[in-house]
Amino acid sequence: MTDAQPRFLRPLKAPAENPGRTLSFGPEQPLVLDSGKRLSPIIIAYMTYGRLNAARSNAILVCHALSGDQFAASTHPVTGKPGWWDYAVGPGKAIDTDRFFVICANVIGGCMGTTGPASIDPETGQTFGLGFPLVTIRDMVRAQLMLIDALGIEQLLSVIGGSMGGMQALQWAASYPERVYSAMPIATAARHSAQNIAFHEVGRQAIMADPNWRGGDYALSGIHPSKGLAVARMAAHITYLSEAALQRKFGRQLHDRNALSFGFDADFQIESYLRHQGMTFVDRFDANSYLYITRAMDYFDLAADYGGVLAEAFRGSNTRFCIVSFTSDWLFPTIENKRIAHALNAAGANVSFVEIESDRGHDAFLLDEPELFGTMTGFLGAAAAARNIR
Repeated sequence: MTDAQPRFLRPLKAPAENPGRTLSFGPEQPLVLDSGKRLSPIIIAYMTYGRLNAARSNAILVCHALSGDQFAASTHPVTGKPGWWDYAVGPGKAIDTDRFFVICANVIGGCMGTTGPASIDPETGQTFGLGFPLVTIRDMVRAQLMLIDALGIEQLLSVIGGSMGGMQALQWAASYPERVYSAMPIATAARHSAQNIAFHEVGRQAIMADPNWRGGDYALSGIHPSKGLAVARMAAHITYLSEAALQRKFGRQLHDRNALSFGFDADFQIESYLRHQGMTFVDRFDANSYLYITRAMDYFDLAADYGGVLAEAFRGSNTRFCIVSFTSDWLFPTIENKRIAHALNAAGANVSFVEIESDRGHDAFLLDEPELFGTMTGFLGAAAAARNIR
């Protein structure tokens, strides 16, 4: 890994330099957090695709996952790569921007322009670091609601997201059912499991063990805990894949050599792949944001707000739901998605459930999966028809 080591020593690029569109909310519009703290002022960075119709009825909110951002369907300003959901969002695609107005916002606590731990604390003039208050999935949704209100949208045609994005979709439907005509949570759960919390803790400890982390104040020295963040990303990335996909793609194939090195360089292709994932991640993500966002996912337990009964979160809801899972997803397995569908049935909600056969693991929702896109097209088409959107 000697060729890669100099990259780990580089300070983080400044991803917020080109956040797309932004809206600022001043002291008169504080974000009141679940912790009881008030965050003000705040900036929300977002992107839009397509056009809002005259009735303002064709808006779809796309919610990103842990490592995502607002650039769902446009070139990423740091990496230069296509948007993370370029397969799904665009003209003539499943989320058709010729027909729908698509909004994607960087979550509160993020690092692509929305206020987060890398932002400047107005009280100190320095970056927040760990002085930034902890946030929850519900706080992320509250911030998104501020954006949707500012855009003058009374009701979203749909809220769609996978993984952490699916958590946000569920929270939207529970907290603001009158604002959500339909919701499509994909590869998600109504609460984070002990196993998933454990994986997140491994990642957080890797970051905090990096000498460059400096108690979260690394920005003051112009450095970044890149090694720790890279290891966190490597560990997490394993959970996004399936054993079958890893075996098919890499097996025990050697990397750029014909024999074992009898050392600790990347002998195997899977080692090289994971190291590449770690290296590229540190160029576009802030380590403290990783801590905060993983913690928000850990805290997510939708039923806890309703006496431990998930169905009560959706009682009386008129929102239409489509729950989607993948057979090889062991991070958010089908059983967790079925629990959501069963709770919605118990609440008398309008719900459909689709399990998609795929060996690509949790990451399947980010990949070119025709059955997923067909499901999206049908679900959104039915919602649009019911609201007379052409």
